[in-house]
Amino acid sequence: MSYNILSQDLLEDNSHLYRHCRRPVLHWSFRFPNILKEIKHFDADVLCLQEVQEDHYGTEIRPSLESLGYHCEYKMRTGKKPDGCAICFKHSKFSLLSVNPVEFYRRDIPLLDRDNVGLVLLLQPKIPCAASPAICVANTHLLYNPRRGDIKLTQLAMLLAEISSVAHQKDGSFCPIVMCGDFNSVPGSPLYSFIKEGKLNYEGLAIGKVII
Repeated sequence: MSYNILSQDLLEDNSHLYRHCRRPVLHWSFRFPNILKEIKHFDADVLCLQEVQEDHYGTEIRPSLESLGYHCEYKMRTGKKPDGCAICFKHSKFSLLSVNPVEFYRRDIPLLDRDNVGLVLLLQPKIPCAASPAICVANTHLLYNPRRGDIKLTQLAMLLAEISSVAHQKDGSFCPIVMCGDFNSVPGSPLYSFIKEGKLNYEGLAIGKVII
């Protein structure tokens, strides 16, 4: 299950985006119990959550999910941003082998000057009397700006590089990979096509041009 739960701080900072909503339903005290109800309903073995606000994660989100049998890992965004990505899994179903946070920000690199992050876990399924390969689970929240697909592609390339490193096995093969996230992209976009087809057709794209 992948779910952008909308950081309350970001909601308040961008309240103009939610003018069509009744004010009471925007309050965290209303939203979180309903988010938790959704999570309970679907009862997924693995949750990939985006826009997880740090203070809410520590005081409410992680304790609530732990009470439901989940183990949670969290990566906060860089640059003093209030939120990050979390991967939570049923500890009755998986053992945690490794935690690999990914920071996309790089000083002095224009395409990597944003504070988005990713998180990659290696999980071992707990299957009695059966040899099962580990599973690589990745979660990210790429840049929102619809005019900066070049930045999104660069961030995605960094995430894929980390996934490749984590999922690579000693015999040269790759373990199963599940990649989730809020990619801020739509079907038919270059980023979507790159993920789906493993290649990028850059015909018609603004290659080498400055996009503001």
